[in-house]
Amino acid sequence: MIPDVRRAYNAAFTEDRYQALVRDLERDAGCPSIFRISETPIFLSAALTRELVEASHEVLVAVTSEDYLKVADRAVPPDLAVPGEEGHTMFLQVDFALVRGEDGHLTPRLIELQGFPSLYGFQWLLEKEFRSHFPAIPADFTPYFSGLDAEAYPALLRDVIVGDCDPENVVLLEIEPEGQKTRIDFCVTEQILGIKTVCATDVVERGGRLFYPDGGREVPIHRIYNRVIFDEVERKGVDLSHIFRRELDVTWVGHPNWYLKISKFSLPFIKSRWCPPTSFVSDLKELPEDLENYVLKPLFSFAGLGVEIGPTAERLRSLPDPEDFILQRKVEYAAAIETPDDPAKAEIRMMFLWQDRPRLVNNLVRMSKGRMMGVSFNKDRTWVGSSVAYHPRMD
Repeated sequence: MIPDVRRAYNAAFTEDRYQALVRDLERDAGCPSIFRISETPIFLSAALTRELVEASHEVLVAVTSEDYLKVADRAVPPDLAVPGEEGHTMFLQVDFALVRGEDGHLTPRLIELQGFPSLYGFQWLLEKEFRSHFPAIPADFTPYFSGLDAEAYPALLRDVIVGDCDPENVVLLEIEPEGQKTRIDFCVTEQILGIKTVCATDVVERGGRLFYPDGGREVPIHRIYNRVIFDEVERKGVDLSHIFRRELDVTWVGHPNWYLKISKFSLPFIKSRWCPPTSFVSDLKELPEDLENYVLKPLFSFAGLGVEIGPTAERLRSLPDPEDFILQRKVEYAAAIETPDDPAKAEIRMMFLWQDRPRLVNNLVRMSKGRMMGVSFNKDRTWVGSSVAYHPRMD
C-alpha cells in the first residue's frame, strides 16, 4: 500500500528466506503452525492507519456505551450465561476489510468483532520473525499501537492476564488444546506468560474452587485466560457445567459472556460510516431487492460457520428464528497488495486489551486471493494466509 516499501520488499524476497521464516517460527514457538503463514506483511500508509485507529475506537465506543450494554444481555441465552461477570470485556477484536472508497483510496469496512481473545502471543512472535528474516521492512515501521514495542507488549500481556498471581495458578483454558488450529498461539503464550494450557475436561471443582492436575499434584486455579468457545462445547457434547454454570472463586480473563455480548449481535447497533448496513432479520420490514449483495450470518456460530452469501427471499422468510440471524451488506475486498502473480486482498484485525482502560495494542492480518478469506478458497495459492500489518510509527 506504500509503493516504494512494497517494491523494496518484493525485490528482496526469496523463497529461501520465507521457508527459513516458517521454520524458525515453528522452532521458536515449539510447535507447528496448522494455518498458512503469508509470504509478506502488509504496509499501511499513515493516512490509512489513522483511519483504522479512528474506526476501531468508534466501534469500541459503540459497544461499551451504557445504551448498548443495556440491550447486550439479550445476546446471552439463559442456558449459556456464566456467573461472575465483570463490568467490561477484557478483549476486543475489530475486523476490517480493506476496500476501495469512492475516491479510489483504500478504506476500512467493518466485517465482524468479538469480545474474546485473539492470537495475542502468536502475533508478537510472527512480527519478530518477519523482522529477523526480511531486513527490507523499514526500521521505523511497527505493528504496535499506544506507544508499545516488542518489549513493552509482552509485559502488558502479563499484567492483564497474569496480574499479581503466581503464573502456576493461571491457566489458558481450552478444549482439547493439542488439536486446536490456534495451538501455536497457546505455545507462544505459555512462553511469554509462564502459564500452562489446560484442557477444560481435566479441571475439577471442589467447593467452588477449581484445580488442574500437574505431576501428581492438584494445582489451584486463581485466574482463567478463557479460550473455550460455547458452540464447540455443544458440538463436542462436553459437560463443563462444573466450570461454566457455578459461582466460583476464580477470576475470568475475560469472562465468557463477552464472547456473545460483543459479537455479530453488536453489528446492527453500530452506526458508522465504516460499518456496512446491518440488521437483525427479524427487524426487516421489507427485504432488500438486491439480496445478492448481502450476507446472512447466524449469531451463534464461529469461524465463518453458517455464513451464506446472497441468500434468497425464500431462505430469509423460512428462518425459524430470524432474531438469531443478521443480514449485512456485502463488502467487496480490494485486491490491493502487489504479489508476484495476482494481487491479494486483506482483512485487518485491530486488537484491544483492557488494562485500566481499553488500549489498542496490536493487529492481525489475513490475506486472500479467493472469493472469501478461508483456507478452502485459497488452496494452492501463495502470498496468502496469516500475517501482520506494519505502519509508520506515530506515537
